[in-house]
Amino acid sequence: MNWDHPDPHICPVSPAAADIDGLDHTNNAVYVRWCEQAGWSHSEALGLDLAAYRRLNRAMAIGSAAYDYLLPTGLGDDLLVGTWLYATDGRLTMERRFQLVRAADGATVMRGRWQLVCIEIASGKPRRMPPEFRAAYLPAVLPTGRETVSM
Repeated sequence: MNWDHPDPHICPVSPAAADIDGLDHTNNAVYVRWCEQAGWSHSEALGLDLAAYRRLNRAMAIGSAAYDYLLPTGLGDDLLVGTWLYATDGRLTMERRFQLVRAADGATVMRGRWQLVCIEIASGKPRRMPPEFRAAYLPAVLPTGRETVSM
């Protein structure tokens, strides 16, 4: 695959009948759902699942999101969602990137970006990343995004 960045965390997905809209292609909202699934899968692979978030009373919440829809996909297409942690300030914010690739021809069909902010779950207010977040997430940030890390 022609990934935008090295070593993505990959989640295979495929549109089902309910994912297809009136234009006979995968509805854009489905891509957003797949990004959410891939983001959680990556976080869990790094050792931070929903139970850890609740125990720590912290979460990485989406402050803003952007998606570039490049090509349509259809019923039964085998797709791969790749995701990376791209940049962080090491204290409060991180950027997560996504790339959706069609397995049959390697074509990139969507790219996405999330600007994440660490929040206290109880209040919803921004709070510094706890040590557990820093230990799990910061080593996974792409080298190009590490220059913004301030320990």
